[in-house]
Amino acid sequence: MAKFMDVHDGFVGVTAEQLAAAHEADLAVEGEEGVHFERAWLDPEAGKVFCLSSGPSKEAVMRVHEKAGHPTTEVYELPVEV
Repeated sequence: MAKFMDVHDGFVGVTAEQLAAAHEADLAVEGEEGVHFERAWLDPEAGKVFCLSSGPSKEAVMRVHEKAGHPTTEVYELPVEV
């Protein structure tokens, strides 16, 4: 399975608890698309969230985020790892 990093905007002032709740929303529906969300990072000052996942395609990652209520179109496949 491929790995992906996606980026969300608009999370200024979000707390760690709110990030955890958003991550749990992804985990609740990820199986429907064959995706697994491994980790999420937050920069509350910049309002950015970064999610690391594995799955069959970037479109599948996008569908999970859409179903979980926080869509993004900024998804990058990570084909090279060191």
